[in-house]
Amino acid sequence: MVAQAQQTEENYPEHPDSVPQDGVPQGEVLGPFIWKSEIFPGTEREYGIYVPAQYDAAKPACVMIVQDGIGKAKGWKLPTVLDNLIHKGDAPVQIGVFISPGVVPAPHENAEARYNRSFEYDGLGDRYARFLIEEILPHVAKSYNISTDPNDCLIAGSSSGAICAFTAAWERPDRFRRVFSSIGTFVSLRGGNEYPALIRKFENRPIRVFLQDGSNDNNLYAGSWWMANQSMLSSFEFAGYDVNHVWGGGGHNGKHSTAILPDALRWLWRDYPEPIKPGTPPTRRTSLVISGEDWELVSSGHEYTDSPVVNSAGDLYFADVEAGTIHRVSADGSVSVFAKPGRGIGGLAFGPDGRLYGCHRALRQIVAFDSDGRMTRIVGDTDCNDLVILQNGTGYYTDPANRSVWRFDANGKRQLASDGVRAPNGIAVSPDQTLLSVGDGAGRFTYSFQIQKNGELAYGQEYDHVHVRDADRSSRSDGMAVDAEGRRYLTTPMGIQVFDQPGRCHLIFNPPPDTEWISNVSFGGKDLDTLYVTGRDKVFRRKIAAKGVHSWQTPIKPPKPRL
Repeated sequence: MVAQAQQTEENYPEHPDSVPQDGVPQGEVLGPFIWKSEIFPGTEREYGIYVPAQYDAAKPACVMIVQDGIGKAKGWKLPTVLDNLIHKGDAPVQIGVFISPGVVPAPHENAEARYNRSFEYDGLGDRYARFLIEEILPHVAKSYNISTDPNDCLIAGSSSGAICAFTAAWERPDRFRRVFSSIGTFVSLRGGNEYPALIRKFENRPIRVFLQDGSNDNNLYAGSWWMANQSMLSSFEFAGYDVNHVWGGGGHNGKHSTAILPDALRWLWRDYPEPIKPGTPPTRRTSLVISGEDWELVSSGHEYTDSPVVNSAGDLYFADVEAGTIHRVSADGSVSVFAKPGRGIGGLAFGPDGRLYGCHRALRQIVAFDSDGRMTRIVGDTDCNDLVILQNGTGYYTDPANRSVWRFDANGKRQLASDGVRAPNGIAVSPDQTLLSVGDGAGRFTYSFQIQKNGELAYGQEYDHVHVRDADRSSRSDGMAVDAEGRRYLTTPMGIQVFDQPGRCHLIFNPPPDTEWISNVSFGGKDLDTLYVTGRDKVFRRKIAAKGVHSWQTPIKPPKPRL
């Protein structure tokens, strides 16, 4: 009853910039129009367009996208706010796109429609961002000259519309970088409660965020909106984001956000047209990101790259699985073909004898290449995906087709090591060569085994807890690498997830740009402080604050893990 009374008494003064002012030219709001989506099949929705008086078709205009359509925009008095801010030079000229959530109309009068708001707005992943980028914005661009520069786009919403706005920017900072969030629904409706943890773990993204909420916001089965927004702020501050906020005592309504909207937009557009960049990375216990270092293209134009590995001289080798070639990248950056073993080659790893080993999936063999690229069969009649070879010559490989992990020796003798992993894929050994890690593409964990003196695997258990995208039912993890401190680097659709020795994800590297899939990862460079990754037709690298190890060299004891 107290909370209800406080919400009833909630009152905020009207902001001067929310009121029409003399001498300020007024824009117009066109619509509502109807849009039928393909990304959200069967849905129909209304949308409106705000066109400022200063719009000049010869110049690309910025864009402000508002969820929940014309009603929300007018409730915020947004057209008037934009008129005033643009006139004063506190915001750039921008086209407003006010769009409602989709509805699948009822098939007849005795049936109910399907309302897509929670699915579209509360759901994680890039679906709604793609809807904007592939459908709505190109349609608007047919009539108006709008910018595609991500620094020129602000996206806003209230409640579920707020988490929707943030999700669009989080997933696609290449298109959206300014976010206004009012009474945001960062709770457990469709996984939004994961954001505070993900913000802390991912390397920073170029996003600027303004948060608004009140202490009497909803407290329901999905969580406390008030506490969730404070958790979001705490995570943004920890991670070094450009974030601002205004807290009040109100409830789940638009009173407070309407009162502070002009100043929030001023803050979001401040210093425009300076581009928004990632904030200063935090000092984590696992601080691997080097400021200013990002993914750098090494090679492109291939069919399907996989298995980057580095020899003792620092030369990088990687496979083009579909083309059936192995490429070598020398220290000067030149790329050449090392061998042409045929389609299906992958799973590369060096051994203590200096030879390059690989999994030839088409021939169903493990093979080895000498320095001249001549191929020799090591193990026949086997399905092999990825492999690792230890300093003593013992090798282990994954066999996802048969849900198995095998070990083999230099003579080609092999033995079943484990058949307890559903989809074994990436494989790596700890720096002291006593623990074998195996990725499980069909699960939520990696597996850890202790290597016995006779080479057998013991005490297998699910170990690394892998973050999974909302659109995926499993981790879909692929390649794996290890650094000198025993941390494991696992490629997933979400990014490269880094786990400490006890199996906890501390950091997630963003995927390289324009990369649909990261197939594998390894350490290279003169000091083994450079990550190399393969992704579809490309190979990338970046320096990080860690050093890798070669499994085929003398084992080293990593430091004791910390809590």
